[in-house]
Amino acid sequence: MASTIPSIRTLSKLALSGAQVLLGSGQTVLGGTPPTCPNAQLSCHNTTAVENLCCFNAPGGQLLLTQFWDTAPATGPDDSWTVHGLWPDRCDGTYDANCDSSREYTNITNILQSFGKTDLLSYMQTYWKDYQGNDETFWQHEWGKHGTCISTLEPDCYTEHKATEEVVDFFQKAVDLFKGLPSYEWLAAAGITPSTSKTYTTQAIQDAIAAKRPGVSVTLGCKSGSLNEIWYHYDVRGSVQTGEFVPANPDGTKSTCPASGIKYLPKNGGGGNPTGTKTSTSAPTGTSSPGTPFSGKGYLNVEVDGAKKGCIISGGTWYTTGTCATFTAASSGSGFSLTSSKGKCGVVSGVLTCGSGVTTATAFTNVDGKLAAGSNAVWSADQVASGSTQEKVYAGSDHSSKLSIVWQGA
Repeated sequence: MASTIPSIRTLSKLALSGAQVLLGSGQTVLGGTPPTCPNAQLSCHNTTAVENLCCFNAPGGQLLLTQFWDTAPATGPDDSWTVHGLWPDRCDGTYDANCDSSREYTNITNILQSFGKTDLLSYMQTYWKDYQGNDETFWQHEWGKHGTCISTLEPDCYTEHKATEEVVDFFQKAVDLFKGLPSYEWLAAAGITPSTSKTYTTQAIQDAIAAKRPGVSVTLGCKSGSLNEIWYHYDVRGSVQTGEFVPANPDGTKSTCPASGIKYLPKNGGGGNPTGTKTSTSAPTGTSSPGTPFSGKGYLNVEVDGAKKGCIISGGTWYTTGTCATFTAASSGSGFSLTSSKGKCGVVSGVLTCGSGVTTATAFTNVDGKLAAGSNAVWSADQVASGSTQEKVYAGSDHSSKLSIVWQGA
């Protein structure tokens, strides 16, 4: 990657009136921090050379959050697109690739785990999928080809840099952006849903997304006339780690979809179940009790009004789309204790919690097959969980949405 001052660029786009601004999503930068960037310029909009490439993304000034819709074979949940990558473009449609061979790491999972990013890794295992099943190789490719070309992720841009921490920031930022771009929901809100018979127009798809992301368009990708990619373009004010992501128009003509007759095929679950959702694929067998409830290893499924609605994940929160945590139940007094990969589980300040914040595991009980705390099997949340948005689960019925937690043997 070029580390010298970039050549002077002239304005290539009009300022985006009314475009939303996506902030840094509360991301914690690991180890050191990028330098303070007062009066940072917006990438792709500078009229003079910018020397500090830790505060200004260059030459790859436009950042693209790209998404896949894989159907053959299906990858990811039936009702969600998946992450393809986070790519830096040169503001003119061209891009650099594989900019630093010394940082083309081959152990992405280990890197994320070494920084304690188990939740990020779990999310990627559900939503950042390779259609051939080689997720690790896919992640390595995306980092090596694109991540190493982002100037503000250079190790020199951190104080007290910890080796490979920029890799974590790259994947965290991509996931943060992806969470704010629910393509499936946005299209569905406009009546654009997967179908084996319906077809759609480019204009209708663009309009559906523009209704949620006004003022700019996206790049649409089609394969054999079927929609399979969406690229969301941003210019960035400041660093990728902590800067402002401003929605932008594509930096070149790249869409590969026809004007009409576009197919949007259903995933059909890749066999009927969202990829990575263990509660969907690990149903216990048998007509009687599948083993002893709350004994050994299993999952904590959530039921609302008697219908299954997601599950509990390793920290104790509830969501409806993603990988369910495996819990271990062990006898404790007249009840049982629960642990997850985070650690012991208990009710802390009224909230179901697993991890280092639990000093003493709660002795839970089984009431008619439902998890109970203090013999009360009613739990509640501020609202019903939706997608990957996590909701805290409270013991008792004090919060607006009531739920039950039931055991499913692993």
